[in-house]
Amino acid sequence: MLLKKILLPVAFVAAGSMLTAEPCDGVSLFDGKSLKGWNGDPKFWSVQDGAITGITTKDNPTKGNTFIIYEDGELADFELTMKFKIIGGNSGIQYRSFKIKGNDEWRIGGYQADFESGDKYSGICYGEKFRGILSLRGDKTTLTSENGKLKKDVENFGDTNEIGKAVKKEQWNEYKIVAKGYHFTHYINGVKTTELIDNDEKIRKDKGLLALQLHAGPPMKVQFKDIKVQHLK
Repeated sequence: MLLKKILLPVAFVAAGSMLTAEPCDGVSLFDGKSLKGWNGDPKFWSVQDGAITGITTKDNPTKGNTFIIYEDGELADFELTMKFKIIGGNSGIQYRSFKIKGNDEWRIGGYQADFESGDKYSGICYGEKFRGILSLRGDKTTLTSENGKLKKDVENFGDTNEIGKAVKKEQWNEYKIVAKGYHFTHYINGVKTTELIDNDEKIRKDKGLLALQLHAGPPMKVQFKDIKVQHLK
């Protein structure tokens, strides 16, 4: 059952225009031993080697994207850091997100800090069931809506291939997400990957769920650890 409380803000760190990110000192959301506070389909999610681990196989696929959801509160303005490792497939970190009605309780939509085993999408901001790709790697994107259609004003700040070199394949990487108001910035291993300003007033979200994704498709393994959040005023 989802707890409706909102975790209280405790500190502020400005990072919107930085090309590199400072470490986040915050509250731990994962004890490294159990899934206490998290809710995911036990067919796919467990704790292995001190990390939240999602696995699909040829014999145990997921029919659609499935998520493990943090249920001890929602996130509003925050800095979030965690380490991730992926072998095969695609995954992401959902924030300011929401449950989608369906046949199970583990379907999520909202902002996503994307990452993958490939070379193109790690670091982008994706809208899961929420407008699709919102800001690509190397771009600062401002979203607006005109006559019900999404508009993007894009300012490029870096080369996507150069930024992508910060991502270590099949190794541990650190993701950092900064959300302040409707301004979102993603970093991988200290390198800024994308920046989003969401002025789409009817659609944007000011708070919501944190969740971790296991993507439908070919067999894959994704792991998360050292999950910490610092709430911003």
